[in-house]
Amino acid sequence: MNCTSLQELGVDSNGIGGKIPPIIGNLSSTNLSKLYLNDNEITGTIPHAIGNLPSLTDLCLDNNMLEGPIPLEIFQPGWLTQLVLANNQINGEIPKSIGLAQHLSIMDISYNGLQGTIPETLSNLTKLGYLVLDHNQLSGTIPPGLSCSMILDLSYNKLTGQIPDGVAGLSSLQIYLNLSNNLLEGPIPLEFGNMDKIQALDLSANKLSAAIPAQIKGCAEVEYVNLSRNFLQGALPSSIGALPTSLHVLDVSFNRLTGMIPQSLQASPVLQFANFSYNNFTGEVSSEGAFANLTDDSFLGNPDLCGSILGLAPCSGKHGHFLYIAIIVVVAIAAGLLAMVCVVDHDLMKTRLRLTAPSIQLSHFPTVQGNATGKKESDEHPRISYRQLVDATDGFSEVNLIGKGGYGHVYRGVLHGGTVIAIKVLHQDHAGEVIAGSFERECRVLRSIRHRNLIRVITTCSTPDFKAVVLPFMPNGSLDSLIHGPPCGGKPEGPRQLDLDLLLGIASNVAEGMAYLHHHAPVKVVHCDLKPSNVLLDGDMTAIVSDFGISKLVITGARDPEVGEASTSVCNSITRLLQGSVGYIAPEYGLGGRPSTQGDVYSFGVMLLEMISGKRPTDVISEEGHGLHDWAKKRCLQHDVDAVAERWLPRDPPSVLPFGPPRCEMEVIVVMVMELLELGVACSQLVPSMRPTMDDMAHEIACLRDGTWRKYRATGLKAIDQTKSKKY
Repeated sequence: MNCTSLQELGVDSNGIGGKIPPIIGNLSSTNLSKLYLNDNEITGTIPHAIGNLPSLTDLCLDNNMLEGPIPLEIFQPGWLTQLVLANNQINGEIPKSIGLAQHLSIMDISYNGLQGTIPETLSNLTKLGYLVLDHNQLSGTIPPGLSCSMILDLSYNKLTGQIPDGVAGLSSLQIYLNLSNNLLEGPIPLEFGNMDKIQALDLSANKLSAAIPAQIKGCAEVEYVNLSRNFLQGALPSSIGALPTSLHVLDVSFNRLTGMIPQSLQASPVLQFANFSYNNFTGEVSSEGAFANLTDDSFLGNPDLCGSILGLAPCSGKHGHFLYIAIIVVVAIAAGLLAMVCVVDHDLMKTRLRLTAPSIQLSHFPTVQGNATGKKESDEHPRISYRQLVDATDGFSEVNLIGKGGYGHVYRGVLHGGTVIAIKVLHQDHAGEVIAGSFERECRVLRSIRHRNLIRVITTCSTPDFKAVVLPFMPNGSLDSLIHGPPCGGKPEGPRQLDLDLLLGIASNVAEGMAYLHHHAPVKVVHCDLKPSNVLLDGDMTAIVSDFGISKLVITGARDPEVGEASTSVCNSITRLLQGSVGYIAPEYGLGGRPSTQGDVYSFGVMLLEMISGKRPTDVISEEGHGLHDWAKKRCLQHDVDAVAERWLPRDPPSVLPFGPPRCEMEVIVVMVMELLELGVACSQLVPSMRPTMDDMAHEIACLRDGTWRKYRATGLKAIDQTKSKKY
C-alpha cells in the first residue's frame, strides 16, 4: 500500500494460493501498469477493484483456479493492451463493457467456461492482434465486425449461423483463423479470397455446405488449409492448386466432394501433406510430383479412385480390382492372427509387469564423470539423503531460494565437502500426479542424455512425500537475465553483458545441445519449453539447456509403455503451457498439432530473434501488432537492419577493443546481424516442414562464429597489437 512509485508487480510462477485481495485497487501508486499473477494457485473471483488502476496495460491471471464471471470494471483502465485469463474456471458472459478497452491488442480467455454470445462491442477494438477464445461454451453468431491482425481463434465452442463476410474478408489477418469444432453452417464466403496475408485456415468440424469457392486462390500466402468434417459438395476447384509457392498442407477429408482431384495439386512443388479421404472422388491418381510421398491413407473411402499409389486399386480393369481385393483379404486375415498373438503376449507382459513394477531408482541412471563431492563414481550416481539436502540449504531457507516455477522451487546448496549444487524441489500438492509425472519425465530424459550443453544430473532424491533433482549450480544465472537484466532492475547475475561474441557462443551452445537431443541422443527428445529462462550460464558463460519437466521422449520404431504414458502427459502439459506462453510456442500446437522437433526449432528461432533485438515476443506483439518473425522479416531485413546492428557496436574505446578497424566494424556487424536474423526467420516459419533442423542450425551458426567472425576478430587483434607497438 505504501509503494507510491510501483509500476510493475510480477509474482507469477510461485505457487501462490488464496484469493486476490480487493485492496489491489487501492494501491497508492497510480502508475501501476503491469500486473502478472499467472501460473499460480489463486482461487476465488477477479476483484472488481482492479478497474481502479487507471494506468494498467498488462493483466495476466492465466493458469490459476479463478472462477466466477469477468467483472465489468476490468475493462475500465483506458490503456489496457494485454488481457490473459486463459486456463481458469471463469464462467458467465463476456461483458459488453469490453468495448471500452480501445487499446487492447492481446486477449486470451481460452480454456474456461464462458457462456452466452460474443458481444458486438468487440467490433470496436480495432487494435486487436490476438483474439483467442477457444475451448469455451460460447454460442450464438460471430459478430460481423470482428477484426484482428494476427490470430483469431474461436474454435471448440458452440457458435452457430454463417461465417460473416466481414470476418472472412479480414485482409489484415497474418497468422491464422481457426473456427473449427463449432456448429457453423452455410457456404464458405467468397470473401476468403481477400485474405492475402493469412498463413493458416482451419474451418474443420462444422456444418459448412455448398462448394469450395474458386476465390480461395486469393489466399496467396496460405500454407495450411483444413476444411475436413463438413458437408462440402461439388468439385475441388483447380484454383486451390494454383498456390504454387505456399500451400503445404491440405485436408478436405470427410465431406461430399466429387469429381477428379485437380492435376494442379499434383504439380505443386511445395505440397507436403494432403488428405482426400471419405469423399466421392473419381478417376486416376498418379504417384508422381507432390503425390509421390502420399500413401493410400490420403485416399481412403473413395471407392472410385484408382492409380499407382501403393494401396490404391490399379486402373487396369476388373482382374486387377479382384486381385487388389484378394490382397486386402489376405492382409486382413494375417492382421487378425497377429492381433490374437499380440493379445496373448500382452497378457503375459502384464503379468510380468505386476511382478516387477517400474520405479525410479538411482541405480537406473547412467554413469557420470564425477559425483557431488568431486569423486569418481563407477556404476551409479551418488546417493544423497533428504537430511543432506536440508543441511545443504539451511532447511530450504528463503535465503537460498534462487528460482521458482510452475512445478517447483530451485535452491542453492553447499554440501559438506564444499561443492555448490542446485536442488530442484518439486511441489507436492493437489496436482501431485502432474508433478510426479514431471519428475519421472525429467528423470527419463536426464538418464538418457549426456552432452556438454545440456544440464547434467548429479543425483535424485525421491520419497513418497519429497522429490528433488540435484543439479550443478550455474553461477551466471539465465539467458533471460542476460538479455533483459534481472527482475525489478537489480544488479546483473553474472559479470558480463551480452555482446555479439557472447551471443554467437550462446546461440551455438544451445543449437549444439538441441541438435544432440533431436538427432544424436540414444532416444530422441523434444524439449517442448525452450526459452531464455530455461537456458542457464555456467562459470565460463557456456549455455546449458535445462528444465525437461514437460519433455517428450520419442523412440522410433518401438513401443515403450513408459514412453507412451509420458507422451500422453506431455500433450496435457503442453496444452496447459500453450495458454500462457504467447510467443515461444509453435503455431501448429494451437491448431491441434502434437509436440515435435520442428516445434523446438520454432522456439529456438524466436529465442534467437529475441537475443538479437532485445525484445520479448509479447512486447513486440503489444507495441507493433505482430510477432518477432514478422518484425525481423518485414521491418529489419528489408528496411532497418542498420538500426539493429548499431546496438551491437562496441561501447569501449577502440584502442582496447578486440575488434577490427573502426571503419569496417559496422560493415561486419551488419553482415553478422543480418545472417542471424535470417536464421531466426527461417526457424520461426509457420509451416513446420519449411523450418531447418537443429543440425542445420548448429552447422550454420558454427560457420558464422568460426568463419566470418573469427577472421574479423583476428584482424582486429592484429591491428591493436600494431597500434600498441607504435605507441610504446
